[in-house]
Formats: sequence, C-alpha cells, structure tokens
Amino acid sequence: MSTSAKTPIIPKQYLLPFILTTCCFSLWGFANDFTNPLVKVFEQVFIITTSQASWLQFAFYTGYFCMAIPAVVFIRRYTYKAAIMLGLSLYALGALITIPASLTAQFALFCLASYVITYGLAFLETACNPYIIAMGPAETGTQRLNLAQSFNPIGSLAGMAVASLVLAPNLEVTKVRAQIEANDPATLSYLITDASALPMEASYTTGSDQATLVDGNTVSVYADGLPDFSAVSGSLDAAVPNVLKAMRANEPEAFNLLQQTDLSNVRGPYMVIAIVVSIFLLLFAYNKLPSFKNEAKDPPFSEILGRLRKRAHFVEGVLAQLFYVGAQIMCWTFIIHYGMEQVGLSLSAAQSYNIVAMVIFLCSRFICTFLMRYLRPSLMLFAFALAGFACTLGAIYLPAEQGLISLVMVSACMSLMFPTIYGIALKGLKIEEAKLGSAFLIMSIVGGAILTKAQGGLITDYGVRTSFWLPAGCFVMIALYGLRCVFAHDKKYSEAV
Repeated sequence: MSTSAKTPIIPKQYLLPFILTTCCFSLWGFANDFTNPLVKVFEQVFIITTSQASWLQFAFYTGYFCMAIPAVVFIRRYTYKAAIMLGLSLYALGALITIPASLTAQFALFCLASYVITYGLAFLETACNPYIIAMGPAETGTQRLNLAQSFNPIGSLAGMAVASLVLAPNLEVTKVRAQIEANDPATLSYLITDASALPMEASYTTGSDQATLVDGNTVSVYADGLPDFSAVSGSLDAAVPNVLKAMRANEPEAFNLLQQTDLSNVRGPYMVIAIVVSIFLLLFAYNKLPSFKNEAKDPPFSEILGRLRKRAHFVEGVLAQLFYVGAQIMCWTFIIHYGMEQVGLSLSAAQSYNIVAMVIFLCSRFICTFLMRYLRPSLMLFAFALAGFACTLGAIYLPAEQGLISLVMVSACMSLMFPTIYGIALKGLKIEEAKLGSAFLIMSIVGGAILTKAQGGLITDYGVRTSFWLPAGCFVMIALYGLRCVFAHDKKYSEAV
C-alpha cells in the first residue's frame, strides 16, 4: 500500500490556487474536443478528403510543439501565474480568428485559428501541470495531477455536447444527409446528369430504366422514380460530398448560402469560449497566487538539458507521452468517421458515442485517482495500456456496432495515461529541471498532429478499420514504458510504495 495514503493531496493553503488552476484543465479540454468533430464537419462543408481535413488537427497540435519551449522560457523569467494569463489571452485571440475565417470561408484561416489557440494552450499546459505538482508534498504530486486532470474531461464533455447537441443538428450538411437518407427527390436530383430521368411521380417499372449520375455511373430507377443510389455510393456517408459537389457546380449561390450558414454555426461556440476565457483571465489577474519562483538563478538550458538526457525515465516518458496523445486524438477524432462509415450513423449520433466515451473516461479517471493511493502508477499504466490495445483490436475486427462499442471502451483505458506518464517522467527532477521537462512533455503533444494526420491518410487510402492499427501500435509502446518503469525506473526513482 502506498504511504501517500496518509499524506494530504491538497494542503489547505493551496486550495483556491488549485481550484482556479484546475479550471484551466477544463478550458483546454473544451478546445480539444470541440475541434475533433470539426474534422468531419469541414470535410463535408469544404468538400475535402479526410486526409485534407486532418490538417486542422495537425495545425492544432503543432502549436503545442512550437510554443512549449517559449512558454518555459517565459515561466523561468516571470511566474506560473503570468504564463497562465498569457495563455488565456492567446486562447481568446485564436477563438476570435474564427470570425474572418467563417466570413471568408477559408479553411486555412480555421487552421490558423486552431494554431493560435494551441499557442495559448501550450502556455496553459506547460504552466498548469507543474504548478499543480508544486502545490503540496512531492510524494502526492502524481495523485494531485491526476485529480486536477480529472476535471479536464468535464471541459471535453462540454465541447462534445456543444458539437453534438448544438452544432451538428443545425448544420445544413446534416440536413442534406437526412434528405438523402429519406430519398428526397429534390436532393437526389443533384446526382443525376439528365434531370428528365428522375420524374417526381411514380411511372416506371422497377429497374427498367437507367439514370446517369454526375460521376458517369448509371443506376437503376425504382418504381417510384427514385434511383437506387446505394448501389453506386456504397454508403450513405459517401453520398453527401457527391450531392454537395453537384450543388456547387450547378447552383453555386445555394451552395455558398449552405456553406456560410454552417460556418456561422461553427463560429458561434468559439465566440462564447472567447468570453469565458476572458472571464478567467480577469479572475487570475485579480487573485493573489503563489509564485513558487526560485530565488536562485536557474542554470543555463544547456546544463539542464544535459541532466535531463541522462534521466531515462524522463526521456522514455516524453516518447510515451507522444504515443499516448496520438492514440487519444486518433481514437476521439475518428470515432465519428467509424460511426458514420461503419454503422451508418448521423454526425450527431456518432458524436453521441464520443460523449459516452468521455463520460467513461471521466469516471475512470476518478476511479484511477483513488486506486493510485494503493497501487503503483507504473503498474496501472502497463495494465491499462494492454487493455487499450485489446479494445483497439476489437474496433478493427469486431462487427460494426460491436466494433464501435469496443472503440468507446478504449477511453476507459486511456483515462489515467496522460497525468500518470507526466508524473512519472518528472519524478525526482529538481524545480528547474521540471520546468524544462514540462516543456518537452507538452511538446510531445505534437504526436496528436503527426499521428492523426497519418491516420487520416490511412482512412483515405485503406478505410477506417485498417487505420486503427496505428493507435493499437501506440498502446504497445505505452505498455513497454509502463513495464520499464515497473522493473527499472521505479527502483531508481522511488514511487513511495
């Protein structure tokens, strides 16, 4: 049993700073999980491939990589509080960039907005994670971080709920998809080259006539005058871009109106989050918080970097974090594609599975935080990584709905990984080492950019099921890190067990 069970996780004098800082975990959780479904939204609204739409995630997570080191330089010169305030300012600025992005219908500007938002998130995460660890005894640092990180899914759930309950039902592309599913003649007529081949009243014998689609294929016409579109498209999800392409070519004004309406729907939540973030900026500005500023001058970066390179548990932890973030973002971003393409769900219904996954993630994180008072974090990391691998295999091989459920259950396995890897990697580091080490751990979030972009390409080329071998491989690497900690690193950097 861990001796930390008798040590307070949050000392009373740090309660208010802990609460304010923990709120930031929810704020970046919202940004992460409101962005995930936008990959599918922009894929449809801008009529681009999954691989192209994945540039949004690439821009989002590359911002972490670019700003983590500048963030730690800022923290070294000023304070954690100042870094948090700058992060909130950049977050709000990025959200406001969606105004010109939506008005000009420029996908590149939306990518820029995501990039700037993560400039702010990089400052927040680089500052907040070690700040939380510093708010109490070192032996309860990992537990304290797990507790703070437990509130991250609350923001994530809010982002998912807004995407599922507010954004998705009001999208024009969602209505187009519903019209196709209902065999609406006016909508399906966009797919026919010769409009006369699609009369609005029943007059044909089933299969006796042919309609020519915009892609050059022919399809039998039903007795009610509607084409047997499913025989050509292969799936309902594939029909949407075909309809939108035809609408853009034949009725550009109608398409532009549809696009502007949907981009306006996307812009609204960003305006709300800009206001919320600004309120928290004021709260931090007008509350006195501990600085934990080292009075002695920090050693040069080169000296600290030299020390960090010799700490195997840290170096391996940075790599493990890269694989974890990649796996998390892949599973949460493409669960929507899986639901829509494999099960035939609507965007809103597919996103509801994402919400269920996040609820499971949230509950599992609180449970893991409790269990960590009695079980070794490294052993739990190993076990949960193996379980994540097994669930990902289920998404690859099980039938459609069962595969989707298996993919949802991956979230239960991922719940403890980020804060646990973070806490283990920083274990035993001095304050100045932890600051720079935190930056490298935040930089590793770039795994969400690289691996999500790679999976988007796999989906385009090989299909959504095959693409999940990529996150499966990530869980294997995380399990290996957990195993290394169990048999090697825990002995050198005692977990106080």
